[in-house]
Amino acid sequence: MSRFEANRAAEMEVFVRIVALGGLTPAARDVGLTPSAISKLMSRLERRLGARLLNRSTRRLQLTPEGRAFYDRAVAILADLDEAERAAAAGARPAGHLTVNSNIPFGMRYVLQLTPKFLARYPEVTIDVVLSDTVVDLMEARADVAIRVGPLEPSSLIARKLGSSRMVVVASPDYLARRGAPKTPAELLDHVGVGWTFPRLISGWPFLVGSTVQSVSPPPIARASDGEAARLLALGGVGLARLARFHVDPDIAEGRLTPVLEDLNPGDREDIHVIYQGARGPLPARVRAFIDFLAEHVRIDA
Repeated sequence: MSRFEANRAAEMEVFVRIVALGGLTPAARDVGLTPSAISKLMSRLERRLGARLLNRSTRRLQLTPEGRAFYDRAVAILADLDEAERAAAAGARPAGHLTVNSNIPFGMRYVLQLTPKFLARYPEVTIDVVLSDTVVDLMEARADVAIRVGPLEPSSLIARKLGSSRMVVVASPDYLARRGAPKTPAELLDHVGVGWTFPRLISGWPFLVGSTVQSVSPPPIARASDGEAARLLALGGVGLARLARFHVDPDIAEGRLTPVLEDLNPGDREDIHVIYQGARGPLPARVRAFIDFLAEHVRIDA
């Protein structure tokens, strides 16, 4: 079958649905096909690509490495197609109410500062800005868009990348004057840090020592529920903290915080996306305008 005989966008859409919904049967219900038709479509897609995308059993479905790469590209391509169609169909004037959910650091640094400019450009829009580091369900929260920092879980939502930021260990000059600056990761155990009130995917702070990555973090003397609270505790000299570089860049530039053990920073990054529901019908003009406005004004590569 030639590439011109295959509806590649539809195949990508079905494949993304299978991954997002965790199986062929729920994906079949979602797109209005039979499980047999979905299975045949997947077999045809894998045969055309010459690669297995999914390992399937009666109980679970698992992406192969090739499947993960194809899934990531398919999500991006479908988002671009969606953007292209909306741009071609644009014409409606942005108006009505918009609800934006953002994590606290990004919300304070960008969303709140850009909101006056956005409302000045689109005076017929009203907006609710909800700042929380809790990952919300867009439908339950009745949010039009949300900001996600870090890896994205497979879902039917559309994601548009706004940038990425390195992580950095910082401390206030006051703290370093009292406790000294650690010279090695092992010395962190003689210091105190700012931890989190919720479990993290990675325990410890990674450092590149020779050719290996070691995870060490100071015992927490205080814990924070969000990045902005952790930043304020670090600014107050409570202890060391590991935060996204975009979040603390102004503090570093003004000398309020000092990077620690930067020569051993492994350079791990956190991606920042704006996510939204756009797979079922046209996107409201006010939502499209806000997403485009963020992409226009936010440049994060710290």
